Parts: sequence; C-alpha cells; structure tokens
Amino acid sequence: MKIKKGDTVVVLTGRTEDKGRSGKVIAVYPESQRVLVEGCNMVKKHTKVGQTQRGAKTGGIITQEASIHVSNVMLVDEETGKPTRVGYRKEEHSLPDGRIKARKVRVSKRSGKDI
Repeated sequence: MKIKKGDTVVVLTGRTEDKGRSGKVIAVYPESQRVLVEGCNMVKKHTKVGQTQRGAKTGGIITQEASIHVSNVMLVDEETGKPTRVGYRKEEHSLPDGRIKARKVRVSKRSGKDI
C-alpha cells in the first residue's frame, strides 16, 4: 500500500460531512486495504456497561473512527497542500564490501519531492 501510518490524507469520496476533510492516518490494514483516518468516518459504538475495580461505571455510547477504503483517500503533498499520487524511485548506494544495495523511496507525483 502506498499510504503509511502518520501520513496526512484527504478523503475524496464517502459521507458528505467527510468529503474533502483531511486528517492523519492512525492505522493501516493492508489485508483488507483500509485505513483509519483521524476525525473522519465517525460512528457511534454501543459498549456494555460494566464497573472498574474502583466502582466507576464504564460503557454506554462512544464515538470513534471507522476504517475507510484506501481508494477513497489520497495523500496530501507537503509542498502544495493539494492531493497527490504516490510514485517510487530506486535509490542505490554501495556497501563497504563492494555490493550495491537499492531501496525504494516514495515520491510525490505532483511536486516530484521525496515523501
């Protein structure tokens, strides 16, 4: 997946109150291709009422984020502040024993800068 935890993304489609909203990625679920975005796709969850050891009541209705499919969000370019696609560039460097090691670097398609 091209979106990682900690990235700032903008929601492209979905609920009307979430469309166009941006937030930080809290968690990434690659097996189901979904992401959890801070402050977006809020749902109410009913939890069972219980008691802590001190006797305080817990539970009731809580509001939390639900996951969004990765195709409905897009990474925000830090240079321009607009949504951008993600590309990759190979960066090669030589090791002390003479071998060459390559690694993939994420690149913003809009500005061409490293992410």
